[in-house]
Amino acid sequence: MRAHSLRHLTAATTCPWLLKRRSSSCVAASLSFTQHPEQEQDQTKPNKTNNNSNDGNSKPSSYFPKRGQELELVCESLAFKGKGVCKVADTGFVVLCDRALPGEKLIGRITRKRDNYAEATKLKTISPHLDSVDAPCEYASYCGGCKTQNLSYEAQLRAKEQQVHELIIHVGKFSDKDPEFFSIMKPIVPCDIQFHYRNKMEFSFGSKTWLPKESFQEKGDRKENYALGLHAPGFFDKVLNVEKCLLQSEPADMVLAAVQDNWRDPQLGLSPYDVHSHVGYLKHLMLRTGRDVKTGLPELMVNFVTSSYKPELLEPLVEKISSIPEVVSIMNNVNTSVGNTSVGEEEHTLYGKSTITEILRGLTFEISANSFFQTNTHQAEVLYKLIEDCAGLRGDGSEIVLDLFCGTGTIGLTLARRAKHVYGYEVVPQAVSDACRNAKLNGISNATFVQGDLNKINENFGNDFPKPDIVISDPNRPGMHMKLIKFLLKLKAPRIVYVSCNPATCARDLDYLCHGVIEKNIKGCYKLKSLQPVDMFPHTPHIECVCLLELS
Repeated sequence: MRAHSLRHLTAATTCPWLLKRRSSSCVAASLSFTQHPEQEQDQTKPNKTNNNSNDGNSKPSSYFPKRGQELELVCESLAFKGKGVCKVADTGFVVLCDRALPGEKLIGRITRKRDNYAEATKLKTISPHLDSVDAPCEYASYCGGCKTQNLSYEAQLRAKEQQVHELIIHVGKFSDKDPEFFSIMKPIVPCDIQFHYRNKMEFSFGSKTWLPKESFQEKGDRKENYALGLHAPGFFDKVLNVEKCLLQSEPADMVLAAVQDNWRDPQLGLSPYDVHSHVGYLKHLMLRTGRDVKTGLPELMVNFVTSSYKPELLEPLVEKISSIPEVVSIMNNVNTSVGNTSVGEEEHTLYGKSTITEILRGLTFEISANSFFQTNTHQAEVLYKLIEDCAGLRGDGSEIVLDLFCGTGTIGLTLARRAKHVYGYEVVPQAVSDACRNAKLNGISNATFVQGDLNKINENFGNDFPKPDIVISDPNRPGMHMKLIKFLLKLKAPRIVYVSCNPATCARDLDYLCHGVIEKNIKGCYKLKSLQPVDMFPHTPHIECVCLLELS
Protein backbone atom coordinates (compact mmCIF):
# COMPACT_ATOMS: atom_id res chain seq x y z
CA MET A 1 0.00 0.00 0.00
CA ARG A 2 1.06 3.57 -0.57
CA ALA A 3 1.22 5.83 2.46
CA HIS A 4 -0.45 9.23 2.34
CA SER A 5 1.71 12.20 3.25
CA LEU A 6 0.69 14.20 6.26
CA ARG A 7 -0.40 17.74 5.71
CA HIS A 8 0.92 20.82 7.49
CA LEU A 9 1.91 18.93 10.64
CA THR A 10 4.36 20.47 13.06
CA ALA A 11 5.49 19.01 16.35
CA ALA A 12 7.00 20.89 19.25
CA THR A 13 10.25 19.84 20.83
CA THR A 14 8.21 18.01 23.46
CA CYS A 15 7.63 15.20 20.93
CA PRO A 16 10.67 15.33 18.62
CA TRP A 17 10.08 11.81 17.36
CA LEU A 18 7.35 12.97 14.99
CA LEU A 19 9.69 12.94 12.04
CA LYS A 20 9.22 13.10 8.31
CA ARG A 21 10.09 9.65 6.93
CA ARG A 22 11.32 8.78 3.48
CA SER A 23 9.85 5.31 3.74
CA SER A 24 6.31 4.84 2.48
CA SER A 25 5.63 2.52 5.39
CA CYS A 26 5.97 5.14 8.10
CA VAL A 27 4.27 8.51 8.30
CA ALA A 28 4.93 11.20 10.86
CA ALA A 29 5.34 14.94 11.09
CA SER A 30 8.34 17.14 10.40
CA LEU A 31 10.10 18.81 13.30
CA SER A 32 10.11 22.47 14.13
CA PHE A 33 12.70 23.59 16.65
CA THR A 34 12.40 27.03 18.18
CA GLN A 35 16.10 27.10 19.01
CA HIS A 36 17.16 26.97 15.33
CA PRO A 37 18.25 30.19 13.59
CA GLU A 38 16.08 31.29 10.72
CA GLN A 39 18.60 30.18 8.13
CA GLU A 40 20.94 27.26 8.55
CA GLN A 41 24.57 28.17 7.94
CA ASP A 42 26.96 26.24 5.77
CA GLN A 43 28.04 23.30 7.89
CA THR A 44 31.17 22.59 5.89
CA LYS A 45 32.84 25.89 6.84
CA PRO A 46 33.70 27.51 10.17
CA ASN A 47 31.03 29.80 11.54
CA LYS A 48 32.89 33.09 11.07
CA THR A 49 29.90 35.14 12.12
CA ASN A 50 29.78 33.34 15.43
CA ASN A 51 33.52 33.63 16.02
CA ASN A 52 33.75 37.33 15.22
CA SER A 53 30.37 38.70 16.14
CA ASN A 54 29.10 39.88 19.49
CA ASP A 55 25.56 38.92 18.55
CA GLY A 56 24.29 37.06 21.59
CA ASN A 57 21.72 35.19 19.51
CA SER A 58 24.31 33.44 17.34
CA LYS A 59 24.76 29.73 17.89
CA PRO A 60 28.18 28.08 18.23
CA SER A 61 29.46 26.38 15.08
CA SER A 62 29.20 23.01 16.81
CA TYR A 63 25.47 23.52 17.24
CA PHE A 64 24.87 21.74 13.92
CA PRO A 65 26.89 18.53 14.27
CA LYS A 66 28.73 17.11 11.28
CA ARG A 67 28.66 13.55 10.01
CA GLY A 68 31.29 11.48 11.82
CA GLN A 69 31.43 13.86 14.79
CA GLU A 70 31.38 12.21 18.23
CA LEU A 71 29.19 13.90 20.82
CA GLU A 72 28.00 13.46 24.37
CA LEU A 73 24.26 12.83 24.29
CA VAL A 74 21.51 12.52 26.86
CA CYS A 75 18.50 10.37 25.92
CA GLU A 76 15.15 11.83 27.01
CA SER A 77 12.54 9.47 25.56
CA LEU A 78 11.85 6.74 23.02
CA ALA A 79 10.73 7.55 19.50
CA PHE A 80 8.47 5.52 17.26
CA LYS A 81 10.39 2.44 16.04
CA GLY A 82 12.33 2.43 19.30
CA LYS A 83 15.06 4.98 18.64
CA GLY A 84 16.18 7.15 21.51
CA VAL A 85 15.42 10.87 21.34
CA CYS A 86 18.65 12.50 22.54
CA LYS A 87 19.85 16.06 23.10
CA VAL A 88 23.39 17.26 22.48
CA ALA A 89 24.88 18.43 25.78
CA ASP A 90 24.92 22.26 26.12
CA THR A 91 23.02 22.92 22.86
CA GLY A 92 19.80 20.92 23.00
CA PHE A 93 20.12 19.83 19.37
CA VAL A 94 18.00 16.72 18.77
CA VAL A 95 19.65 13.48 17.71
CA LEU A 96 17.94 10.13 17.14
CA CYS A 97 20.15 7.29 18.34
CA ASP A 98 19.42 3.60 17.97
CA ARG A 99 19.59 1.61 21.24
CA ALA A 100 19.71 4.72 23.40
CA LEU A 101 17.22 4.55 26.27
CA PRO A 102 15.60 7.19 28.53
CA GLY A 103 17.95 8.67 31.12
CA GLU A 104 21.07 7.25 29.50
CA LYS A 105 24.13 9.49 28.98
CA LEU A 106 26.23 8.25 26.09
CA ILE A 107 28.76 8.98 23.38
CA GLY A 108 27.31 8.83 19.89
CA ARG A 109 28.72 9.27 16.40
CA ILE A 110 26.65 11.27 13.90
CA THR A 111 25.78 9.10 10.90
CA ARG A 112 23.23 11.25 9.08
CA LYS A 113 22.25 14.91 9.09
CA ARG A 114 18.70 16.01 8.40
CA ASP A 115 17.27 19.53 8.11
CA ASN A 116 16.74 20.02 11.83
CA TYR A 117 17.85 16.86 13.54
CA ALA A 118 20.54 14.21 13.14
CA GLU A 119 20.88 10.45 13.49
CA ALA A 120 23.64 8.72 15.40
CA THR A 121 24.99 5.35 16.39
CA LYS A 122 25.84 4.65 20.02
CA LEU A 123 29.53 4.13 20.77
CA LYS A 124 29.50 3.73 24.56
CA THR A 125 27.44 4.43 27.64
CA ILE A 126 28.68 7.01 30.13
CA SER A 127 25.92 6.41 32.67
CA PRO A 128 23.11 3.84 32.30
CA HIS A 129 19.50 4.61 31.52
CA LEU A 130 16.65 4.73 33.99
CA ASP A 131 14.84 1.46 34.77
CA SER A 132 17.88 -0.49 33.62
CA VAL A 133 17.71 -4.30 33.68
CA ASP A 134 20.00 -7.02 32.41
CA ALA A 135 18.86 -8.33 29.04
CA PRO A 136 18.45 -12.12 29.33
CA CYS A 137 19.27 -12.72 25.66
CA GLU A 138 22.92 -12.81 24.67
CA TYR A 139 22.06 -11.32 21.27
CA ALA A 140 20.00 -8.41 22.58
CA SER A 141 22.73 -5.83 21.90
CA TYR A 142 23.21 -6.91 18.28
CA CYS A 143 19.98 -8.43 16.96
CA GLY A 144 17.54 -5.91 15.52
CA GLY A 145 14.49 -7.63 17.02
CA CYS A 146 14.31 -6.91 20.76
CA LYS A 147 15.71 -3.41 21.06
CA THR A 148 14.39 -2.72 24.56
CA GLN A 149 15.17 -5.93 26.44
CA ASN A 150 17.43 -4.00 28.82
CA LEU A 151 14.59 -1.60 29.70
CA SER A 152 12.19 -2.76 32.41
CA TYR A 153 8.87 -3.92 31.03
CA GLU A 154 6.97 -1.27 33.01
CA ALA A 155 9.12 1.43 31.42
CA GLN A 156 8.52 -0.08 27.96
CA LEU A 157 4.77 0.19 28.52
CA ARG A 158 5.03 3.81 29.66
CA ALA A 159 7.03 4.74 26.57
CA LYS A 160 4.59 3.06 24.20
CA GLU A 161 1.58 4.65 25.85
CA GLN A 162 3.24 8.07 25.66
CA GLN A 163 3.98 7.61 21.95
CA VAL A 164 0.33 6.85 21.20
CA HIS A 165 -0.83 9.87 23.21
CA GLU A 166 1.57 12.23 21.43
CA LEU A 167 0.63 10.92 17.98
CA ILE A 168 -3.10 11.25 18.65
CA ILE A 169 -2.55 14.87 19.72
CA HIS A 170 -0.06 16.04 17.11
CA VAL A 171 -1.02 13.90 14.11
CA GLY A 172 -4.64 13.03 14.90
CA LYS A 173 -5.34 16.62 16.06
CA PHE A 174 -7.30 15.52 19.12
CA SER A 175 -6.92 17.99 21.98
CA ASP A 176 -5.77 16.83 25.40
CA LYS A 177 -7.62 19.91 26.71
CA ASP A 178 -10.89 18.21 25.78
CA PRO A 179 -12.50 16.96 29.04
CA GLU A 180 -13.27 13.62 27.35
CA PHE A 181 -9.72 13.05 26.08
CA PHE A 182 -8.42 10.98 28.97
CA SER A 183 -11.59 8.90 29.15
CA ILE A 184 -11.20 8.16 25.43
CA MET A 185 -7.50 7.29 25.75
CA LYS A 186 -7.31 3.99 27.62
CA PRO A 187 -4.18 2.76 29.44
CA ILE A 188 -2.10 0.29 27.47
CA VAL A 189 -2.91 -3.40 27.95
CA PRO A 190 0.27 -5.26 28.95
CA CYS A 191 1.24 -8.70 27.73
CA ASP A 192 1.30 -11.27 30.53
CA ILE A 193 3.89 -13.36 28.69
CA GLN A 194 7.05 -11.40 27.83
CA PHE A 195 9.14 -14.24 26.40
CA HIS A 196 8.41 -17.30 24.25
CA TYR A 197 5.29 -15.57 22.92
CA ARG A 198 5.92 -15.72 19.18
CA ASN A 199 4.32 -18.59 17.28
CA LYS A 200 6.36 -17.88 14.14
CA MET A 201 10.04 -17.12 13.57
CA GLU A 202 11.94 -16.93 10.32
CA PHE A 203 15.69 -17.44 10.25
CA SER A 204 18.00 -16.91 7.28
CA PHE A 205 20.89 -18.97 6.02
CA GLY A 206 23.84 -16.80 5.02
CA SER A 207 27.22 -17.16 3.38
CA LYS A 208 28.56 -14.23 5.42
CA THR A 209 28.53 -14.20 9.21
CA TRP A 210 28.14 -10.83 10.88
CA LEU A 211 30.08 -10.39 14.11
CA PRO A 212 30.09 -7.41 16.48
CA LYS A 213 33.51 -5.83 16.88
CA GLU A 214 34.13 -7.24 20.34
CA SER A 215 33.29 -10.79 19.21
CA PHE A 216 35.51 -10.39 16.17
CA GLN A 217 38.43 -9.38 18.39
CA GLU A 218 37.78 -12.33 20.71
CA LYS A 219 37.81 -14.80 17.83
CA GLY A 220 41.01 -13.34 16.42
CA ASP A 221 41.77 -14.47 12.89
CA ARG A 222 39.41 -17.44 13.00
CA LYS A 223 37.14 -17.16 10.00
CA GLU A 224 33.43 -18.00 10.16
CA ASN A 225 31.47 -17.86 6.94
CA TYR A 226 28.26 -19.84 7.08
CA ALA A 227 25.54 -18.62 9.41
CA LEU A 228 21.96 -19.39 10.36
CA GLY A 229 20.12 -16.70 12.26
CA LEU A 230 18.81 -13.18 11.83
CA HIS A 231 19.94 -10.45 9.47
CA ALA A 232 22.33 -8.00 11.07
CA PRO A 233 20.69 -4.56 11.38
CA GLY A 234 21.23 -2.65 8.14
CA PHE A 235 22.61 -5.61 6.18
CA PHE A 236 20.69 -7.75 3.71
CA ASP A 237 23.67 -10.00 3.01
CA LYS A 238 25.08 -10.63 6.50
CA VAL A 239 23.55 -12.89 9.12
CA LEU A 240 24.05 -12.91 12.88
CA ASN A 241 24.37 -16.57 13.87
CA VAL A 242 21.72 -17.42 16.49
CA GLU A 243 21.71 -20.57 18.60
CA LYS A 244 18.42 -19.83 20.38
CA CYS A 245 15.74 -17.15 20.46
CA LEU A 246 13.89 -16.25 23.65
CA LEU A 247 10.83 -15.07 21.72
CA GLN A 248 9.90 -18.41 20.15
CA SER A 249 8.63 -21.56 21.84
CA GLU A 250 11.02 -23.96 23.54
CA PRO A 251 10.29 -26.79 21.04
CA ALA A 252 11.16 -24.35 18.25
CA ASP A 253 14.49 -23.68 19.97
CA MET A 254 15.11 -27.43 20.03
CA VAL A 255 14.58 -27.57 16.27
CA LEU A 256 16.87 -24.59 15.70
CA ALA A 257 19.58 -26.25 17.80
CA ALA A 258 19.23 -29.53 15.86
CA VAL A 259 19.60 -27.75 12.53
CA GLN A 260 22.56 -25.71 13.80
CA ASP A 261 24.32 -28.86 14.98
CA ASN A 262 24.07 -30.61 11.64
CA TRP A 263 23.64 -28.42 8.57
CA ARG A 264 27.29 -27.40 8.25
CA ASP A 265 28.47 -31.02 8.06
CA PRO A 266 30.46 -31.17 4.77
CA GLN A 267 29.19 -34.71 4.11
CA LEU A 268 25.63 -33.40 3.74
CA GLY A 269 26.58 -31.15 0.85
CA LEU A 270 24.37 -28.28 2.03
CA SER A 271 25.24 -24.70 1.18
CA PRO A 272 23.63 -21.38 2.14
CA TYR A 273 22.22 -19.21 -0.61
CA ASP A 274 24.44 -16.27 -1.53
CA VAL A 275 22.40 -13.15 -2.30
CA HIS A 276 25.18 -11.72 -4.48
CA SER A 277 26.17 -14.70 -6.62
CA HIS A 278 22.70 -16.31 -6.42
CA VAL A 279 24.37 -19.64 -5.78
CA GLY A 280 23.48 -21.97 -2.93
CA TYR A 281 20.63 -24.15 -1.70
CA LEU A 282 19.33 -23.17 1.76
CA LYS A 283 17.54 -19.81 2.01
CA HIS A 284 15.36 -19.74 5.13
CA LEU A 285 14.26 -21.82 8.10
CA MET A 286 10.74 -20.96 9.24
CA LEU A 287 9.38 -22.35 12.50
CA ARG A 288 5.66 -22.18 13.39
CA THR A 289 4.10 -23.32 16.65
CA GLY A 290 0.44 -24.27 17.04
CA ARG A 291 -1.69 -26.39 19.37
CA ASP A 292 -3.26 -29.79 19.00
CA VAL A 293 -7.02 -29.27 19.15
CA LYS A 294 -7.66 -32.41 21.21
CA THR A 295 -4.77 -32.29 23.69
CA GLY A 296 -3.87 -28.58 23.72
CA LEU A 297 -0.20 -29.55 23.48
CA PRO A 298 2.17 -27.62 21.18
CA GLU A 299 2.73 -28.85 17.65
CA LEU A 300 5.45 -27.55 15.41
CA MET A 301 5.84 -26.95 11.68
CA VAL A 302 9.32 -26.70 10.17
CA ASN A 303 9.60 -25.09 6.75
CA PHE A 304 12.83 -25.17 4.74
CA VAL A 305 12.90 -22.57 1.98
CA THR A 306 15.33 -23.65 -0.72
CA SER A 307 16.42 -22.42 -4.15
CA SER A 308 15.54 -25.74 -5.84
CA TYR A 309 13.72 -28.99 -5.12
CA LYS A 310 16.27 -31.55 -3.93
CA PRO A 311 14.57 -33.40 -1.07
CA GLU A 312 17.37 -35.94 -0.84
CA LEU A 313 19.68 -33.20 0.47
CA LEU A 314 17.28 -32.49 3.34
CA GLU A 315 16.73 -36.13 4.34
CA PRO A 316 19.41 -36.20 7.10
CA LEU A 317 17.98 -33.00 8.67
CA VAL A 318 14.41 -34.29 8.35
CA GLU A 319 15.44 -37.48 10.16
CA LYS A 320 17.00 -35.51 13.03
CA ILE A 321 14.15 -33.03 13.38
CA SER A 322 11.29 -35.52 13.12
CA SER A 323 12.57 -37.24 16.28
CA ILE A 324 11.48 -34.19 18.29
CA PRO A 325 7.97 -35.12 19.57
CA GLU A 326 6.37 -31.70 18.94
CA VAL A 327 7.34 -31.70 15.25
CA VAL A 328 4.29 -32.81 13.24
CA SER A 329 5.05 -31.15 9.90
CA ILE A 330 8.18 -30.57 7.83
CA MET A 331 7.65 -28.58 4.64
CA ASN A 332 9.84 -27.48 1.75
CA ASN A 333 8.99 -24.24 -0.05
CA VAL A 334 10.96 -23.90 -3.28
CA ASN A 335 11.76 -20.32 -4.22
CA THR A 336 13.77 -20.14 -7.45
CA SER A 337 13.74 -16.33 -7.67
CA VAL A 338 16.72 -14.19 -6.71
CA GLY A 339 14.57 -12.34 -4.17
CA ASN A 340 14.71 -12.89 -0.44
CA THR A 341 11.11 -13.92 0.12
CA SER A 342 10.26 -17.07 2.06
CA VAL A 343 7.16 -17.83 -0.02
CA GLY A 344 7.89 -20.46 -2.63
CA GLU A 345 6.45 -21.17 -6.06
CA GLU A 346 6.16 -24.81 -5.02
CA GLU A 347 5.42 -26.45 -1.69
CA HIS A 348 6.21 -30.03 -0.74
CA THR A 349 5.47 -32.03 2.41
CA LEU A 350 8.59 -33.85 3.59
CA TYR A 351 7.18 -35.24 6.83
CA GLY A 352 3.82 -35.41 8.59
CA LYS A 353 0.93 -33.16 7.63
CA SER A 354 0.83 -29.95 5.58
CA THR A 355 -0.89 -27.79 8.23
CA ILE A 356 -0.91 -27.27 11.98
CA THR A 357 -3.81 -25.99 14.04
CA GLU A 358 -4.35 -23.18 16.53
CA ILE A 359 -7.31 -22.26 18.73
CA LEU A 360 -8.43 -18.64 19.00
CA ARG A 361 -11.62 -17.38 20.68
CA GLY A 362 -13.02 -20.91 20.66
CA LEU A 363 -12.44 -21.43 16.94
CA THR A 364 -10.01 -23.77 15.25
CA PHE A 365 -7.71 -22.44 12.56
CA GLU A 366 -5.61 -24.46 10.13
CA ILE A 367 -2.25 -22.82 9.49
CA SER A 368 -0.21 -23.63 6.41
CA ALA A 369 3.45 -22.70 5.88
CA ASN A 370 2.58 -19.35 4.29
CA SER A 371 -0.66 -18.51 6.13
CA PHE A 372 -0.99 -15.20 7.91
CA PHE A 373 -1.91 -15.66 11.55
CA GLN A 374 -1.56 -13.45 14.61
CA THR A 375 2.02 -13.93 15.76
CA ASN A 376 1.23 -13.78 19.48
CA THR A 377 -1.67 -16.18 20.04
CA HIS A 378 -2.00 -15.46 23.76
CA GLN A 379 -2.26 -11.70 23.28
CA ALA A 380 -4.45 -12.14 20.18
CA GLU A 381 -7.09 -13.58 22.53
CA VAL A 382 -6.96 -10.29 24.47
CA LEU A 383 -6.95 -8.19 21.29
CA TYR A 384 -9.92 -9.99 19.73
CA LYS A 385 -11.93 -9.72 22.93
CA LEU A 386 -11.38 -5.94 22.81
CA ILE A 387 -12.45 -5.87 19.15
CA GLU A 388 -15.57 -7.88 19.96
CA ASP A 389 -16.43 -5.54 22.85
CA CYS A 390 -15.97 -2.47 20.63
CA ALA A 391 -18.09 -4.00 17.87
CA GLY A 392 -20.97 -4.21 20.37
CA LEU A 393 -22.94 -6.82 18.45
CA ARG A 394 -26.42 -7.28 19.88
CA GLY A 395 -26.15 -11.04 19.44
CA ASP A 396 -29.57 -11.49 17.85
CA GLY A 397 -28.11 -12.28 14.42
CA SER A 398 -29.49 -9.14 12.80
CA GLU A 399 -26.34 -7.13 12.02
CA ILE A 400 -24.05 -7.00 8.98
CA VAL A 401 -20.28 -6.82 9.52
CA LEU A 402 -17.87 -5.56 6.86
CA ASP A 403 -14.37 -6.89 7.58
CA LEU A 404 -11.75 -4.91 5.64
CA PHE A 405 -8.20 -6.28 5.31
CA CYS A 406 -9.60 -9.53 6.70
CA GLY A 407 -6.50 -11.66 6.16
CA THR A 408 -7.37 -15.28 6.89
CA GLY A 409 -10.67 -14.20 8.42
CA THR A 410 -9.74 -14.56 12.08
CA ILE A 411 -11.52 -11.40 13.28
CA GLY A 412 -14.60 -11.79 11.08
CA LEU A 413 -15.06 -15.44 11.97
CA THR A 414 -14.93 -14.70 15.71
CA LEU A 415 -17.76 -12.16 15.17
CA ALA A 416 -19.83 -14.30 12.78
CA ARG A 417 -21.43 -16.26 15.62
CA ARG A 418 -23.27 -13.12 16.75
CA ALA A 419 -23.86 -11.49 13.34
CA LYS A 420 -26.27 -11.96 10.47
CA HIS A 421 -23.47 -12.06 7.92
CA VAL A 422 -19.78 -11.13 7.63
CA TYR A 423 -18.29 -9.85 4.38
CA GLY A 424 -14.50 -9.91 4.29
CA TYR A 425 -12.14 -8.32 1.77
CA GLU A 426 -8.45 -9.13 1.36
CA VAL A 427 -5.91 -8.63 -1.43
CA VAL A 428 -3.91 -11.86 -0.91
CA PRO A 429 -5.58 -14.80 -2.71
CA GLN A 430 -4.02 -17.42 -0.42
CA ALA A 431 -5.36 -15.61 2.64
CA VAL A 432 -8.87 -15.56 1.17
CA SER A 433 -8.59 -19.29 0.45
CA ASP A 434 -7.49 -19.89 4.07
CA ALA A 435 -10.40 -17.79 5.36
CA CYS A 436 -12.92 -19.85 3.38
CA ARG A 437 -11.33 -23.08 4.61
CA ASN A 438 -11.38 -21.89 8.23
CA ALA A 439 -15.05 -20.91 7.94
CA LYS A 440 -15.89 -24.41 6.69
CA LEU A 441 -13.72 -26.02 9.39
CA ASN A 442 -15.72 -24.22 12.09
CA GLY A 443 -19.12 -24.77 10.50
CA ILE A 444 -19.63 -21.06 9.79
CA SER A 445 -21.86 -20.46 6.77
CA ASN A 446 -22.67 -16.76 7.26
CA ALA A 447 -19.27 -15.43 6.14
CA THR A 448 -18.26 -14.45 2.61
CA PHE A 449 -14.65 -13.66 1.74
CA VAL A 450 -13.69 -11.78 -1.42
CA GLN A 451 -10.30 -11.19 -2.98
CA GLY A 452 -9.78 -7.53 -3.87
CA ASP A 453 -7.36 -4.63 -3.53
CA LEU A 454 -8.82 -2.03 -1.16
CA ASN A 455 -6.34 0.51 -2.55
CA LYS A 456 -8.04 0.36 -5.92
CA ILE A 457 -11.73 0.47 -5.12
CA ASN A 458 -14.04 2.44 -7.43
CA GLU A 459 -17.54 3.88 -7.21
CA ASN A 460 -19.02 0.39 -7.58
CA PHE A 461 -17.46 -0.88 -4.39
CA GLY A 462 -20.22 -1.54 -1.90
CA ASN A 463 -22.75 -2.76 -4.44
CA ASP A 464 -22.01 -6.41 -3.65
CA PHE A 465 -22.99 -6.30 0.02
CA PRO A 466 -25.75 -4.67 2.09
CA LYS A 467 -24.96 -1.59 4.17
CA PRO A 468 -23.03 -2.79 7.22
CA ASP A 469 -23.92 -2.00 10.81
CA ILE A 470 -20.26 -2.41 11.84
CA VAL A 471 -17.05 -1.97 9.86
CA ILE A 472 -13.85 -3.64 11.04
CA SER A 473 -10.72 -2.18 9.43
CA ASP A 474 -7.36 -3.81 10.13
CA PRO A 475 -4.93 -2.32 7.57
CA ASN A 476 -1.23 -2.99 7.45
CA ARG A 477 1.35 -0.38 8.40
CA PRO A 478 0.63 2.25 5.70
CA GLY A 479 -2.97 2.54 6.92
CA MET A 480 -6.00 3.18 4.70
CA HIS A 481 -5.92 4.66 1.20
CA MET A 482 -7.78 7.92 0.71
CA LYS A 483 -10.19 6.14 -1.65
CA LEU A 484 -11.24 3.88 1.20
CA ILE A 485 -11.49 6.82 3.63
CA LYS A 486 -13.88 8.55 1.20
CA PHE A 487 -15.91 5.36 0.81
CA LEU A 488 -16.32 4.98 4.59
CA LEU A 489 -17.33 8.62 5.00
CA LYS A 490 -19.93 8.16 2.28
CA LEU A 491 -21.08 4.77 3.64
CA LYS A 492 -21.73 6.16 7.14
CA ALA A 493 -21.85 2.86 8.98
CA PRO A 494 -22.97 3.41 12.61
CA ARG A 495 -19.70 2.02 14.05
CA ILE A 496 -16.14 1.52 12.86
CA VAL A 497 -13.62 -0.55 14.80
CA TYR A 498 -10.18 0.46 13.55
CA VAL A 499 -7.42 -2.01 14.44
CA SER A 500 -3.95 -0.62 13.85
CA CYS A 501 -0.39 -1.93 13.97
CA ASN A 502 1.03 1.55 13.32
CA PRO A 503 -0.13 4.35 15.64
CA ALA A 504 1.23 7.05 13.29
CA THR A 505 -0.96 6.11 10.32
CA CYS A 506 -3.78 5.24 12.72
CA ALA A 507 -3.72 8.81 14.09
CA ARG A 508 -3.73 10.21 10.57
CA ASP A 509 -6.72 8.09 9.50
CA LEU A 510 -8.64 8.95 12.67
CA ASP A 511 -8.07 12.62 11.85
CA TYR A 512 -9.51 12.10 8.36
CA LEU A 513 -12.54 10.15 9.59
CA CYS A 514 -13.34 12.51 12.46
CA HIS A 515 -12.15 15.91 11.25
CA GLY A 516 -12.17 15.50 7.48
CA VAL A 517 -9.68 16.85 4.95
CA ILE A 518 -10.22 20.58 4.50
CA GLU A 519 -8.06 21.00 1.38
CA LYS A 520 -9.96 18.19 -0.36
CA ASN A 521 -13.33 19.48 0.81
CA ILE A 522 -13.96 16.21 2.68
CA LYS A 523 -15.99 16.39 5.86
CA GLY A 524 -15.46 14.00 8.74
CA CYS A 525 -18.52 12.42 10.30
CA TYR A 526 -17.24 10.20 13.11
CA LYS A 527 -16.50 10.71 16.79
CA LEU A 528 -13.67 8.84 18.49
CA LYS A 529 -15.18 7.04 21.48
CA SER A 530 -12.20 5.02 22.70
CA LEU A 531 -8.60 4.21 21.81
CA GLN A 532 -7.01 1.20 23.47
CA PRO A 533 -3.26 0.55 22.98
CA VAL A 534 -2.26 -3.10 23.30
CA ASP A 535 1.27 -4.42 23.72
CA MET A 536 1.41 -7.39 21.38
CA PHE A 537 5.19 -7.66 21.19
CA PRO A 538 7.17 -6.99 24.39
CA HIS A 539 10.77 -5.76 23.99
CA THR A 540 10.01 -4.38 20.53
CA PRO A 541 8.79 -0.90 19.48
CA HIS A 542 5.59 -2.27 17.90
CA ILE A 543 2.21 -1.09 19.25
CA GLU A 544 -1.30 -2.28 18.40
CA CYS A 545 -4.35 -0.04 18.89
CA VAL A 546 -8.08 -0.79 18.91
CA CYS A 547 -10.19 2.30 18.19
CA LEU A 548 -13.96 2.68 18.32
CA LEU A 549 -15.61 5.35 16.17
CA GLU A 550 -19.30 6.14 16.15
CA LEU A 551 -21.25 8.13 13.61
CA SER A 552 -21.73 11.65 14.95
